[in-house]
Order: sequence, then structure tokens, then C-alpha cells
Amino acid sequence: MSRRHCLTLDLKDDPKLIAEYKRRHERIWPEITQSIKDSGIAELEIYLLGTRMFMILDVNENFSFEAKAAADQRNPIVQDWEERMWEFQRALPQAKPGEKWLPMERIFKLET
Repeated sequence: MSRRHCLTLDLKDDPKLIAEYKRRHERIWPEITQSIKDSGIAELEIYLLGTRMFMILDVNENFSFEAKAAADQRNPIVQDWEERMWEFQRALPQAKPGEKWLPMERIFKLET
């Protein structure tokens, strides 16, 4: 059984930075993809419109945001990647200090 989480974050409003951010995501470090998989994330997609990003996580029963954050803190390669990505990213106005990706509230789902 999988669960879905949707999160959002902004990029800095600079076309050159946005292009570079997209380029870097064409070649994500293998240690980053492994850390994502190891955390219980089965699928991850990021979409972009202007400066607003939207991330969809489909996770298994082993996933928790707390465990992922703790594992990331212990992983210097993940810390390096996150620091590099923060050069392109911009916190949302409602973010607390240190928060990046914020969870979105689902307000509608079409039922079949």
C-alpha cells in the first residue's frame, strides 16, 4: 500500500538559475537517488511552473518524514546536495526558519 504526499517550494526568480537547477536534476547523484529509495519513497516527481515547484511522493509503509530527515542529517552527501540546491531555491512566505518543501493540502479528489 502506498501513500501520496504533495509538497511545494519556490525557485529564485532568475531564468539562468532555473535553467541550471533543471540541468542538475537531469543528472542527480546516485547517492541521492539511493537515499530517496532507502527512505521508503517508491516514486518521486517534481513539476515546475515559473518559479513554483510541485513534488509528488508516493511512499511505502516504511516512510516517515522524521526518519528521512534524520537519515539525511547523518548523510554528508545528502547535506552537500541540499546545500547546493538551496542556492537555487527560495523559501515560501509561510515557511518557518529551516523549512524548505512544505506539504500541500488536498482539497479535491475525483472518485471513480
